Amino acid sequence: MIEKLKVLLVDDHTVVRAGFRMLLSSQTFISEIMDVERGEEACQNYNNFKPDVVVMDLSMPGIGGLETIRRLIQLDIDAVVLVYSIHDEAIYVERALQAGAKGYVSKNSAAEVLAEAVSVVASGKKYIEQGLLPEHYHNPLQNDEEKLRAVIDVLSPREFDVFCLLAKGKTAHEAAADLCLGYKTVANYSTQIKNKLNATTAADLARIAMTLGLLKSD
Repeated sequence: MIEKLKVLLVDDHTVVRAGFRMLLSSQTFISEIMDVERGEEACQNYNNFKPDVVVMDLSMPGIGGLETIRRLIQLDIDAVVLVYSIHDEAIYVERALQAGAKGYVSKNSAAEVLAEAVSVVASGKKYIEQGLLPEHYHNPLQNDEEKLRAVIDVLSPREFDVFCLLAKGKTAHEAAADLCLGYKTVANYSTQIKNKLNATTAADLARIAMTLGLLKSD
């Protein structure tokens, strides 16, 4: 049996945090829960609260989930981060693990899956929800991990966030609003992303996203 755990919840939706708190507080192996709405707050409170597990979303305003993971690992090399995200595409799992996450669970999963995942990662093991690993995805890069890794590695965490929004058809203004960034900042990111991926149009970005499994074909 593991000792009772302290959990830090990070999600920008109040209702979602309340639901997570209710779910996790019902688990006998969890003793204390703190919740915050942004990655910046998670980093600010981490050393004082000293959580055993950080349960966090990826899509948040501010620095975003991937950058938050990276910063938490910089604060504590042994930080245990479990991603609980609406995104179930393989590339998101890859990015989160690359940033330092110890586990990944989809928000579409049953409640007991999240509880099990918290317990497993707290014990020092990794937990990836069944079906989320890259080999379970049926896409053109399924057997070409080198190409997938090349695209993953070339973009910074924030560039990846912007890339995903632009590839899904968001304008720079819409992406800026979603990420709480300035329009010029997003426009600059867009230019950098296109240069790195040898793309010239939003359609090019969409094709790359489709290849990576970020966009589902009808």
